[in-house]
Amino acid sequence: MTSMLLVANVVMFILLSLNGGSTNPVTLVEWGALTNLPVYSEEWWRHFTSIFLHAGFSHLLFNSFALVVFAPPMERILGSIRYGVLYLASGVLGNVLALAWYNSLGQTTISVGASGAVYGIYGAFLYVALFQRTIMDESSRKTLYTLLVFGIIFSFAMSGINWMAHLGGLLGGFFIYGLIIRLWRPRMLKK
Repeated sequence: MTSMLLVANVVMFILLSLNGGSTNPVTLVEWGALTNLPVYSEEWWRHFTSIFLHAGFSHLLFNSFALVVFAPPMERILGSIRYGVLYLASGVLGNVLALAWYNSLGQTTISVGASGAVYGIYGAFLYVALFQRTIMDESSRKTLYTLLVFGIIFSFAMSGINWMAHLGGLLGGFFIYGLIIRLWRPRMLKK
């Protein structure tokens, strides 16, 4: 699943680059960026499509790096399908909360990226670190906590970052993971 998500991100980046550029706001909106511009307010599918769009190569590179490093262990824990649901649902929830935030401020936004979904993976690992301690060793827990602190600081310190999508994805991943492991167990674990 992680490989398919990476391929989807790269393919969409190439398509954006060939059709107006990945940093062109008009191109991003045409290809499915999340926005609260009135003309697009009813297009709910943008909460999903924007996850696969990236504004510039560095944006794609950072999210792809996070996917390659952190996603495979979570995919092994959950299995591909449940992991895919976690990833996409976290990204969508992060986008829903981000759009609600910008609407409450009366600010216009155009937002793209897999960061909310990536933070959903971090949120799932936070759940594991806090409530399934036997799955994660102490060294990995410390690494996770450090990563989260730096990630949150980075989200607020850098301009142009949709910190609400990051926070929404993190919270979404935490709670979605908890629901998945309770409500959607693999067949071999069911009693």
